[in-house]
Amino acid sequence: MPIDANNLWVVIPAYNEGKMIARVVEDVRRLFPNVVVIDDASADQTAEAAKRAGAHVLRHPINLGQGAALQTGFEYALNAGATFIATFDADGQHHIEDVTLMQERLIESGADLALGSRFLGNTVGMTEGRRLLLRAATLFTNITTGLSLSDCHNGLRLLTARAASVLTLRQNRMAHASEILAGIRKHRLTFIEVPVTISYTEYSRQKGQTFIDTFVICRDLIAAKMLP
Repeated sequence: MPIDANNLWVVIPAYNEGKMIARVVEDVRRLFPNVVVIDDASADQTAEAAKRAGAHVLRHPINLGQGAALQTGFEYALNAGATFIATFDADGQHHIEDVTLMQERLIESGADLALGSRFLGNTVGMTEGRRLLLRAATLFTNITTGLSLSDCHNGLRLLTARAASVLTLRQNRMAHASEILAGIRKHRLTFIEVPVTISYTEYSRQKGQTFIDTFVICRDLIAAKMLP
């Protein structure tokens, strides 16, 4: 049993993941029983499937994007008394065993966050085009945030309650990944990177970022820097 398994909540943002979400929730709950799925106004049976699999389910009445879904999940988990909060993708790319390692490393280090890195760990089925896209996005994000990370857009993270309570996600779309990193710098949070495995399938690749998505992320982040 993982350290503090009952005090760790897994937050899973989901949008039209009815085909996959039950399998993901069931796998996560093998090790961590507390799972909250934020259904971001899906048009399918995502919420129903997640609930049947044993997750707590929250629903957005309109689609706000992954950042807003994570913010909702953070607030729910904190109110439930979470000591640790993991962010986990709904498309089956992540491996829940990696969260166990991240929790162990986070406790050992005393840091505020553990960030998963596929480039320190392993990937299965990743195309060379996606690898180049992620490398470019990481370079841009490192420049804009002033941090030095090997993998800036990995959705597998583990936060302490303190970290989750001070991070406020304003970017409602995929730019939230870079916004979290900007928050780390702003609040002087400490972090470690932990090797993880990301497995790409035909299903998850259809859900992934494109070049246009990356351009939009960069645009939104630049615009956000101009806000007070």
